[in-house]
Amino acid sequence: MIRLTDKPMTWVLTGDSITQGVLHTHGARGWAEHLHERVRWQLGRLTDVVVNTGVSGWSAGDVLGNHEWLIGRFQPDVLSVSLGTNDCLAGEAGLSAFHEAMRKIVQGVGAGTQVVLHTPALVSFSGRERRAAMPAYCQAVREIAAETGALLVDHESHWLAQHETTDPIGWLDDPAHPNAVGQLEMAQQALRTMGLGELELP
Repeated sequence: MIRLTDKPMTWVLTGDSITQGVLHTHGARGWAEHLHERVRWQLGRLTDVVVNTGVSGWSAGDVLGNHEWLIGRFQPDVLSVSLGTNDCLAGEAGLSAFHEAMRKIVQGVGAGTQVVLHTPALVSFSGRERRAAMPAYCQAVREIAAETGALLVDHESHWLAQHETTDPIGWLDDPAHPNAVGQLEMAQQALRTMGLGELELP
């Protein structure tokens, strides 16, 4: 659960295109924008700052290599890291590098920063051959969260619980990118896990 303070807080949300929220939402809000709405409006934290530094196509190594630009200069009170969808294309051979980069991303922030790690969401049946190592990367995120004390938002488990053995394509715009419905589901799961309630929808 995220500890809210009486003072304004800075939130940094970093990751890949799913965090950046580009193209595949077709003009709808991405999960990071939904979180922004919940924190800065519905929770009345009007002077909090929510910064989205997600970059389409990037991996943990890319984020680590640009840590100061994407994360450090903002001195975040809360850091959200959502990676793995691109990293898993390296297969199980890339797991050790993913572990190392993710740990260094977490270790690169101040002791007072609350860190939130996200497992990737599911891909469609048609996308699973290309991203066959995705479950191993989701497990890696769980392990890193346990090792570092970060809060874990487990999108993979949530999507599996909702879809069981059916294809989650209804929540996706293509085999790997959530559509507006999937992005909203990611937002709600993140908000619940952070202890921030759920987005109030009209």
